[in-house]
Amino acid sequence: METKLIELYLLICRLYDNQPILNQQRLSNNHQPLFSDEELLTIYLFGHLQGITTHRRIYDYMQNHWREWFPTLPAYQTVNSRLNELAPAFELLIEQLLVSGAWQVQATDDRLIDSVPVMLARGTRANRARVAPGLADTGFCATKQQHYRGVKLHVIAARRIAKLPLPERIHLSAASQHDLAALREVSPDLPQGCGLFADKTYFHAETAADCKQ
Repeated sequence: METKLIELYLLICRLYDNQPILNQQRLSNNHQPLFSDEELLTIYLFGHLQGITTHRRIYDYMQNHWREWFPTLPAYQTVNSRLNELAPAFELLIEQLLVSGAWQVQATDDRLIDSVPVMLARGTRANRARVAPGLADTGFCATKQQHYRGVKLHVIAARRIAKLPLPERIHLSAASQHDLAALREVSPDLPQGCGLFADKTYFHAETAADCKQ
C-alpha cells in the first residue's frame, strides 16, 4: 500500500511539472504552502482508491493511519476549503490516472446510453425564462410529465459487473433535441460485438442496422 501511495504522489507531481495550467492556480502570496497542492490531491485520491468517498472520512483515515507521511497536514476545514479551490484540476488528473493505469478499471464491452434533463426553469416559467440562450431551450420531460427550459445531459458508459458504469462520452444538447439525434452527433465508436442498453427513445431502424453490423 505504501508503494501505491508513493506512485500516486509521484504521478501527481509529474502532472504538475508537465501541465503549466495546474501551477497557475496559485498566483497569490501563499503560492508555496507547507502542505502542497500535490500532497492534498494525493491524500484525496488515495482515500478514494481505498473506497472512501467523503471528505471527512478521507481526512480522518489519513490523519489516523498516514499522519507520519504528511506531518504538515492542516485542519480539516482548511483541507476541505482548498479541495474546493482545486476543482478545475480534477478532470485532468483523473483522466491521466485512468490512462496511466493507476486506477485499474475493469469494464465489459457492453455500453449503456441514457440522458437526463438539466432543468433551469420549469412549469409556467419555462416559456418565459431566458437563461443560457446560446444552448438552452424549451423541452418536455416525459418521466416527470413537465415542460422545462434547460439542456439535456447525454452519457455513454461502459458496463461494469456489480459496479456503477464508467462514463466514456458526455454530451450536452438543447432540451428540445431528440435523444436519438444527440446520439448521432456524438457518433460513438462502439466495440465490436458489444451489447447496447438503451430505452425505446433510441430505437430506430437505421440505428438498429448499424448496431447489427
